[in-house]
Amino acid sequence: MKKNFILRTLTGIVYVGLITSGIIANSYTFLVLFSIVVVLCLWEFYGLVNAQKRARINPWYNCFGGLLLFVSAYLYAAGIFSHYIFFPYLLYIVIVFISELYEKQQDPITHMSYIFLGQCYIALPIAMLNLIAFPVTPTGVILYYPVMVLALFIFIWINDTGAYLVGVLFGRHRLFERISPKKSWEGFFGGLVFTIASSFIFSYFVPEIPYYHWMGLSAVVVIFGTWGDLVESLMKRTLEVKDSGNTIPGHGGFLDRFDSLLLAVYAVLFYVHLFIQN
Repeated sequence: MKKNFILRTLTGIVYVGLITSGIIANSYTFLVLFSIVVVLCLWEFYGLVNAQKRARINPWYNCFGGLLLFVSAYLYAAGIFSHYIFFPYLLYIVIVFISELYEKQQDPITHMSYIFLGQCYIALPIAMLNLIAFPVTPTGVILYYPVMVLALFIFIWINDTGAYLVGVLFGRHRLFERISPKKSWEGFFGGLVFTIASSFIFSYFVPEIPYYHWMGLSAVVVIFGTWGDLVESLMKRTLEVKDSGNTIPGHGGFLDRFDSLLLAVYAVLFYVHLFIQN
């Protein structure tokens, strides 16, 4: 138990360090970091589907499709290309449909469903990070502004830690026992309190955004991040696996680390564009 805790702590520190440095260094490290993330998460997802023999998905081709979406969104959000940059990804979608005519899959609909589930569930939300990272100033200038992306991850990490600690100490009432038996309402509200409290640190260092917006942002990250965690738990139960993988020692797979992000990113995107940048 002690050895596992030490391993989990060390890998957690390395993970947080890589994500944080990749976000704050510059836009190019952001591009490299999340290009790797989208490919690894898709590779893991399609690998789980293939392992359960639910379909025969080519991970190379479809991971490239997800990477294409992320890079296209980066080039568009950064103002390097117009919306025409998405045409190659639209071509990828067309090719997926046409290729089913020649794949000879036992169940083509199921096969295509899993392919596009991976694209919508993983590649799309990670691509949406670009719209948060590259806001448009009132004068129409596009800048790389990593604060919101960094805040999104920090809020997720604080919520996970707070929910775990409070849940272990005081958890009695199950949050969603059918999907995730260990999660409790006490843990949820504990994580919420810790995360909202941390939002005041952001309001101190980034005073141009009012404290109440930092509080609102932290709250929506907790709510949608929790749903994101539960959605991944639902998928793992459906695929009959405990963890999405064992790539990260003591933490499971890549999807286990990014599950909260996959829904929280939409909430942050909407909140930022509706309330902060409006």
